[in-house]
Amino acid sequence: MKLKHLRNLLLIPILFSLSCTAYKQVPYFQDLRRDTLISEEIKNFSPLTLQAGDLIGLNVTSLNHDADLMFNYNLTRLTKAQAGAVTPGSFNTEQSTVYGYLVDQDGNITLPLIGAIKVSGYTTKEVSSQLEEKLQTLLSKPTVAVRMLNFKISILGDVKTPGSYTIPTEKVTLTEALSLAGDLNSTGIRNNVLLVREKDGKRTYVTVDLTSKKIFNSPYYYLKNNDVLYVQPNRSRAFVEDAITTKISLMISALSILVLVFKK
Repeated sequence: MKLKHLRNLLLIPILFSLSCTAYKQVPYFQDLRRDTLISEEIKNFSPLTLQAGDLIGLNVTSLNHDADLMFNYNLTRLTKAQAGAVTPGSFNTEQSTVYGYLVDQDGNITLPLIGAIKVSGYTTKEVSSQLEEKLQTLLSKPTVAVRMLNFKISILGDVKTPGSYTIPTEKVTLTEALSLAGDLNSTGIRNNVLLVREKDGKRTYVTVDLTSKKIFNSPYYYLKNNDVLYVQPNRSRAFVEDAITTKISLMISALSILVLVFKK
């Protein structure tokens, strides 16, 4: 018993030291002044550009309401029953958004009567203008709204709810994405968050520091489609988890021995 108490006493300063060290890295934006109003111009945001694999939805309206329908639905993807159920104006429903246009490996989408149109490398606003110009020969006063349907962020590691998140907007920040995952756990390393980004056939790995206000001006503060965030746990979590695992293993072993003794 004396040895057990001695071991516990020795563990107290170790755990205290680990907790103190870990807390220094818990607060966000530690170098940001809180005693004064700070205002700065946003210079690091750039509109999202489309690339192969993106799924976009179109909302085409014109004075030719019946003709609009063929552009708002990719009818080749519908069954005969579904196609028969489509009525003019129904493209405004949430259900219609599942029928989008996939950007192929050449960076094109294919529209009825128009054919292939290059959209890779363009923003959704630029694609809207491009389509409005092309549709003028087919429709009267066409207006086109373009929206990405599969904007997704994956968040892994030491956060409350890791997973993949589909986001209904093209402008999302790193901090907003982590909020969707319930924020980092207290044991998550905040000054070394890994961001993995794939763009134009290249994969980029970059680390970001959430403890510094410099993150707000980082070129990686605004996320892109299919970005992956990984939050690494610190050593104190590994220490605690190892201790818990060891205790559970010892308890199971002790119970197993007791079962064998009673059986005899």
